[in-house]
Amino acid sequence: MPLLNGIAQSRALYEQTIRPLLGDRPHAAALLGDGSEVLGYDDATSTDHDFGPRVQLFLPADAPPLATLPDIYVVETTTAREFFAARIGTDPLAGMSLADWLATPTQILATLTAGAVFHDPNGDLARRRDQLRWYPDDVWRYALAAGWLRVAQEEAFVGRTGATGDDLGSRLVAGRLARELVRLAFLTERRWAPYPKWLGRSFAELNLAAGLGPLLATATAAPGWRDREAALVTAATMLAAATNDLGLATPIDPAPRQYYTRDIRVLGADRYTVALTTAITDPELRALLDRLGGRHGGPIGTLPGTIDQATDSTEILCNPARRRQALPMLGLRARPPVA
Repeated sequence: MPLLNGIAQSRALYEQTIRPLLGDRPHAAALLGDGSEVLGYDDATSTDHDFGPRVQLFLPADAPPLATLPDIYVVETTTAREFFAARIGTDPLAGMSLADWLATPTQILATLTAGAVFHDPNGDLARRRDQLRWYPDDVWRYALAAGWLRVAQEEAFVGRTGATGDDLGSRLVAGRLARELVRLAFLTERRWAPYPKWLGRSFAELNLAAGLGPLLATATAAPGWRDREAALVTAATMLAAATNDLGLATPIDPAPRQYYTRDIRVLGADRYTVALTTAITDPELRALLDRLGGRHGGPIGTLPGTIDQATDSTEILCNPARRRQALPMLGLRARPPVA
């Protein structure tokens, strides 16, 4: 008998057991937030820990306490405001500031906009989820620019390390660049990238994956650095063309080029950083770019990007308070999360 997935189990728990106990009490109900089942990626292996039917109940702020439910039911009782603020540091219904966007990892945004809503008669969940569907255009430009900068900073290293005989070093850089290109593919397709366990699986669902996937597989498995370099440059060129197609900035020639006078081929990804940041008009973002400044005083900005572009520490990305404390690292003033 096939495994009943987590969302289906939770929906059954709500509809068959929890909702009848609530009578006519105003509420919303959903399965959002942490858990592979929220992303739809649970399977038989998922059942060995932290798995089972569970429901989040969202009650009005002034609602009387809910009678205790039997212990066999995993039910989180909260308000919509408290639930979202606990995960992103603010209530998105009040509007997302630049700091809110930059301090919220895509993996958190993915789990708040995926999952399933079982009951939401007043739209309390829908309105908040709609606010989190995607970045405002200038924040999107900034995140793309920072992503391309990360590629620019290491794209020559696959060849440089390989040419010195450091094959392991070349492979390690190739893996890092492949990951950055995968994350850029999510940004290009307006999709929130999940946490690392499901990054590859979710990437395979993107439209760009059909062309990029084989190239990135070659880049991470090729026995020689020239094959790795060729696959990565071709993948970067494909993504660069897709970035042009977004119409967010002046198109840039995506053809690869020689790295200075060396026998190394690169995209020249920092050209996209310059084009995208030049197109930003939002006053707060322009002020941030001015504070960050350019590399060696030139046009290539020193962009730390979003919190998950600046760090991949789980202890920071999964802790809203620590993410807020890290805002100065992103060029912004630290601020506490909403209580």
